[in-house]
Amino acid sequence: MPDDRSLAVAAAQAAGELALGYFGGAVETWEKGPNNPVCEADLALDRLLHERLLRDRPSYGWLSEETADAPERLGRRRIWVVDPIDGTRDFLRGRTGWAVSVALVEDGVPIVAALCAPARRQLFVAAAGQGATLNGAVIRAGACDAVAGCRIPADRSTIGASYWPEPWAAEAVEKPNGLALRIAKLANDEADAFFEGRPMGEWDIAAAALVLSEAGGMITDREGAPLRFNKPVPRLRGVIAATPAIHGEVLRRVGDGITALNALRRRAAPGAAPARS
Repeated sequence: MPDDRSLAVAAAQAAGELALGYFGGAVETWEKGPNNPVCEADLALDRLLHERLLRDRPSYGWLSEETADAPERLGRRRIWVVDPIDGTRDFLRGRTGWAVSVALVEDGVPIVAALCAPARRQLFVAAAGQGATLNGAVIRAGACDAVAGCRIPADRSTIGASYWPEPWAAEAVEKPNGLALRIAKLANDEADAFFEGRPMGEWDIAAAALVLSEAGGMITDREGAPLRFNKPVPRLRGVIAATPAIHGEVLRRVGDGITALNALRRRAAPGAAPARS
């Protein structure tokens, strides 16, 4: 029987191969919610991963973006946290910024991760205390020690927006649609910082968080708290990822930016919900 790491990798690769069979073709698509597309490939990959990952580990719990949540997972010490296609919009547009994300979480902390981006021929793998690899080669986050000039996978309009109290003076680099691949860029020293202030599902970043931390990067929620997974409501309060030397500064700037943006929204529309709600 394969160990957990080998099982996660094999399942992610098999799902990636299945995804390529749909990629670039006509697939049935619908909306789960506003600006939240899903397609038949998402569900096909979800079924494959569920079968592959639980067949040999029936005692493990299950949490996936494409499966109805079940409270039984809360009683399991180990749980698979899966996003069959992280970055569905890029997948549907024929762009490469999507990945299959598989993480094994133990007592709220990821211990195994496999992030397969087959359209990019990339396979990120990590295990707690064993480092991170890309296509079998060890990767390390960069050593950037200043926000000025740092690389951020974001739109130029975002880091150059007028509401920031302090200009970022940063470089906007390629931004995949999938949150996991944006974080993985830090692990592979292709970026130095990433932030997202909006809430997100645990499945979006569980695997990527372990890849980055094992590569020497730092990742927390937008309040600076350690990330915890398999919570009753599987949502995270944003994410701040960066090289260790600038994480604190990025965290502070994002907090100041959210405060400034909320103030602008209140002035523009009294009674409007704040951005942090």
